[in-house]
Amino acid sequence: MNRKGLSVKTIVAIGIGAAVFVILNNYVSIPSPIPNTKIQTSYGFLALMAVVFGPIAGGLIGLIGHALSDTTSYGSVWWSWVVVSVFVGFFIGLVSKKINIESGIFGVRQIVTFNLVQFIVQAAGWFLIAPTLDILIYAEPSNKVFVQGLFAGIANIISVAIIGTILLIAYARTRGKTGSLTKDM
Repeated sequence: MNRKGLSVKTIVAIGIGAAVFVILNNYVSIPSPIPNTKIQTSYGFLALMAVVFGPIAGGLIGLIGHALSDTTSYGSVWWSWVVVSVFVGFFIGLVSKKINIESGIFGVRQIVTFNLVQFIVQAAGWFLIAPTLDILIYAEPSNKVFVQGLFAGIANIISVAIIGTILLIAYARTRGKTGSLTKDM
């Protein structure tokens, strides 16, 4: 029987990924001078999970992880930013087929592709979507939310470029390179 849907491995990865996202978001972030905005390490991890497990897992890890993080840190969920975490996880996950990390190859071409995609996705999410939703949902002042979005976007782009790239290089090294096995004669 050929069932469609998420594999058990992917479901477990979503649960573990969301838990790690919460831990990183709440305990391994760097305070910033911008109110209610931190430099996050969690997005580098989200990018790794999205590339390894695909867009659905990336989006769900962003959704569950960010919602739980907000709940445990602030007592309520800031949905406009959760939406962006879903957006970032999902769209970075779309690059997984192009990169094919399971091949064990994550060279210059893959690094450039990954970082170009994450830059575009995060810029759209943090510079446009988050501030716009903050204004529409919470009636926040536009000057405040665009400064927060700009800072969060730049910080997350840099964080993912460094942490995400390092994690993906390390992960690729754990995979067998395509064609690396040879038969002894």
